[in-house]
Amino acid sequence: MAANIATYTGEQGTVEFGTSSSQSVVASVRSFTIDQETATIEDTVMGLSSRTYKPSLSQFSGSADVYFRDDNTGQTDLFNAIGADTASTINLYPSGTGTGIKLSGSVIITGHSITSSFDGMVEASITFQGTGALVRTTV
Repeated sequence: MAANIATYTGEQGTVEFGTSSSQSVVASVRSFTIDQETATIEDTVMGLSSRTYKPSLSQFSGSADVYFRDDNTGQTDLFNAIGADTASTINLYPSGTGTGIKLSGSVIITGHSITSSFDGMVEASITFQGTGALVRTTV
């Protein structure tokens, strides 16, 4: 499919989670965030009037908020990934699986919380830390 050439809304956004060979769709996603960052190393020398830097290591991390579902394999896999000995794979589609981009990488689930209140939906929040590169491809 062709890449989006206009802005788009996020209602078709999709999250997949699992092993490198098999991911499950995470149900009832409300939102997700992905952050990328590159560290810098200062290389300023005497005689310069401004600091200078070189790029160093990069990393990514993120989070997802969902309406909690105990019947969804993707949500169960996220919950069970806390304390796992190996990294898992996450695929994020900001505008859905049929258009736009796919962001994917290996992640360690660093947090999973469930919130329940008497006047609201039961929700879950997941945080993750990437290990290795975040890969961007066109859907």
